[in-house]
Amino acid sequence: MIISGKDLAAELKKEMAADVVKYTAQYGRAPHLVVILVGNDPASVSYVTGKAKDSLEVGFKNTTIRKDESISEDELVALIEELNADKEVDGVLVQLPLPKHISEDRIIATISKEKDVDGFHPLNVAALWQKQECVLPCTPKGVIKLLQRAGVEIAGKRAVVIGRSNIVGLPVSKLLLDHNATVTMCHSRTQNLAEIAREADILVVAIGKPKFVTADMVGEGAAVIDVGVNRDPETGKLCGDVDFEACKEKASVITPVPGGCGPMTRCCLMENTIECYLNQMNK
Repeated sequence: MIISGKDLAAELKKEMAADVVKYTAQYGRAPHLVVILVGNDPASVSYVTGKAKDSLEVGFKNTTIRKDESISEDELVALIEELNADKEVDGVLVQLPLPKHISEDRIIATISKEKDVDGFHPLNVAALWQKQECVLPCTPKGVIKLLQRAGVEIAGKRAVVIGRSNIVGLPVSKLLLDHNATVTMCHSRTQNLAEIAREADILVVAIGKPKFVTADMVGEGAAVIDVGVNRDPETGKLCGDVDFEACKEKASVITPVPGGCGPMTRCCLMENTIECYLNQMNK
């Protein structure tokens, strides 16, 4: 069974659009998401364009602020602080990566916790690990929704996460733990990785290495979630961290690249924006 994140995202966005109509009538304005794009990286431009398209589909106001990559860190901080203070803005997102002269940690920490739709602010991260109310990071949130949509039982299952980034690996491990899975977190150099991966009922891969996970690393009937987005060195086409064609023969469910986790990440961004909007409207 191939899990289509694109189809699930379309269904969820349709539901959100109906809710946004009601909220707009109730509160007098629609949710407003502001995305800051620094530079002209093609991948970042594509991501930001997709987020604007999703916003329009759901009925948000979307503002994209484009800045030259020569912008100073202090100038970017000042811009974010202006948006933090703007009561007409509900969500603020700075597209990563940023130019090397700008500290991503400082920028992420500058965004107001209440407007941090990515769920990257240190206080949101801390709240996640302390089981307190917070904005959940988009991709890990989307992973859980994909598993639930596919009817995969998480509680009591063995989950292996290959990848330990703050954006995906760590938070998706925490969310799986919160859903009562037994979780093993690995990285690409973990000894006996293939053996560990084969024991997984749920295998989540997020390391950014094309077709790293081969069929011998997947147990029969496992649920495989591929978060990676890479270019196949042989064909130049988009591919994931999982060798899809080889692994789909062994997996019970599997996500494709593209069309799997990517659309769900953007969908969860829309959900987070609504969450931040409602929190602001109900203060």
